[in-house]
Amino acid sequence: MQDVFFDLGHSGFSVQIPDYADVLRMGKPEALPNPSEAILDALRSPVHSPPLSQIIRNKLRSNPDAEAVIVISDNTRPVPYSGESDILFPIIDKMMRAGLSPKKIFLLVATGTHRAMDDQEFRQMLDPRTLALGLSITNHDSKNRNDMIKVCSTEYGGDIFVNRKYIHSDIKILTGLVESHFMAGVSGGRKSICPGLISEASTYALHSGPILHSHHSRDLVLDKNPVHEEALNVARTVGCDMIVNVTLDSNFKLTGVFAGDLEHAHRKAFDKLCTYAAIPFQHKYDLVITHTGFVGINHYQAAKGALVCVPLIKDEGICILGAHHTDKDPIGSQNYKRMLKLLGGVGPEKFMRSILDSSWTFIPDQWEAQMWARLFKKIPPQNLLYCCLEIPDQDFSWIPGENARTIVQEAQNLQELMNRIISWAVKKQKERLGQNPRVVVLPDGPYGIPVPEGKP
Repeated sequence: MQDVFFDLGHSGFSVQIPDYADVLRMGKPEALPNPSEAILDALRSPVHSPPLSQIIRNKLRSNPDAEAVIVISDNTRPVPYSGESDILFPIIDKMMRAGLSPKKIFLLVATGTHRAMDDQEFRQMLDPRTLALGLSITNHDSKNRNDMIKVCSTEYGGDIFVNRKYIHSDIKILTGLVESHFMAGVSGGRKSICPGLISEASTYALHSGPILHSHHSRDLVLDKNPVHEEALNVARTVGCDMIVNVTLDSNFKLTGVFAGDLEHAHRKAFDKLCTYAAIPFQHKYDLVITHTGFVGINHYQAAKGALVCVPLIKDEGICILGAHHTDKDPIGSQNYKRMLKLLGGVGPEKFMRSILDSSWTFIPDQWEAQMWARLFKKIPPQNLLYCCLEIPDQDFSWIPGENARTIVQEAQNLQELMNRIISWAVKKQKERLGQNPRVVVLPDGPYGIPVPEGKP
């Protein structure tokens, strides 16, 4: 047996896999040796943009009462907002040194349709230096139409409403992380605005069944990706003065800082990410073992870990997915639960026909159930062995997939649960095949994207 370490961000442990198993890892990008200096360099010499200090001075020259909004991600993303890799305080510090009062700086959390963060979560996420400034911090509320302004309509027929405070701000700065994203290709850039700051109703068009049904709506694809293109159109419409995006390695160390123009800086971050996030592979497998990473705070987010397995797994294959759910609700919203029940009740084929039908009434969070349907069109739900300790056993009566705890009983922790279910799955596939199954492990979870050799 060989040991492979799984780093879930909140926790980590080793799993034991057969010696003959393949281990597909991301490339190992070099962490920046001096993160704080790299951040300052990026703000001084941004991509296709004046330096941040010059932007602020120019704005104040034309409007001494100018107000600034800095858009930040919520805690479902490991964006470095504290410590030596903190990107937020250096931005604020540059603004103040250029003459902007902290009373004129506003932090806006791009929650999208996620729940609002509370004060305790802000204290955990933000650097003490930022908190000490007493800046106004507000969660975007996608349900509050009074806080929105219509800015455009999409090709798919939806009206787009964007946060009023963002639009009315004189200075607009976006921050975020560029990592693989199973719908939009990668996160960061335009996603801070769309879907981060749009209304719940506007999300319908951008996350509808048809737009996500496109073959190009997937990880590490920007060209011809309708999710990316629609979001970028919205971001172009409302504009921003600068983005400050980062890339990270599997240990959440900074590998790049990309400040500057909305599109050019984001594309540079995308290019950097692709050099190590794409994992070439040659074979399909009888057993795929992975985890949901830092982002897998609940079942809703765990779909990201499952989707990277789809190109690797055989039709009769088994997927083992480990998750440590830290969210207050380990599953997700009521709408998400409703869609999971529908998916589990009618199966992936009928589910997809329903949401693609013109008579279908969009339900928020249906998109994540649609992502699970991609997996279950490849393997039956009972071949997904879901390993977590936080979801109650009774909820697996309607959650598609198999609760690993019912197969391997009395496991004391996630490590033990995964190791025992791996042994069980290897044995089951060996009995089915009459020989050792082809096994693969993805230690990087949802962050490493398997790509067939010879394809982009």
